[in-house]
Amino acid sequence: MGKDKKGITMDKSSHSRLSIIQGDITTQIVDAIVNAANNSLLGGGGVDGAIHRAAGPMLLEECRTLGGCETGNAKMTRGYNLPANYVIHTVGPIWQGGINDEDTLLAKCYRNCFTLTRKHGIRTIAFPSISTGVYRFPVNRASRIALKEIFHELETNIEIERVIIACFDKITYDTYISVEKELSGKK
Repeated sequence: MGKDKKGITMDKSSHSRLSIIQGDITTQIVDAIVNAANNSLLGGGGVDGAIHRAAGPMLLEECRTLGGCETGNAKMTRGYNLPANYVIHTVGPIWQGGINDEDTLLAKCYRNCFTLTRKHGIRTIAFPSISTGVYRFPVNRASRIALKEIFHELETNIEIERVIIACFDKITYDTYISVEKELSGKK
């Protein structure tokens, strides 16, 4: 067990419960998938649109009852036609050059998703790369934030059995793999 530059303990058992894949988040067989949603929660492009299409119209109906979601927060719905039982919708920050607390808001997305996993007994979860699509958050920066939050949760919550990061494209996948190796001290 070692520590990263910010003092976060990197426990090897935490890493064994993490998988980074290049693939479609809507096909992941987990308790919950995370939707990189917009503030309305009523669907959009990218991951958000794919999840809404795969889940079917009942997801949109349930999302209409939630009253939207603030950036950094998270809300949960059923998964409907998805293999996942639940969808955790979180609204990541739009990248504005790093001058509007984007790092803190992105970290908050992951923490609030994990708050919902603990509250609802979710043991397996799949995340997309939140905010790195149309919101233009730099992938290298976002992956560091995501992985540090995920490792922290895995170290402190033994109930989580598996976390998957489902990367849509090869560049994002390669970046997450590289950053994960760096943070864990792998060569």
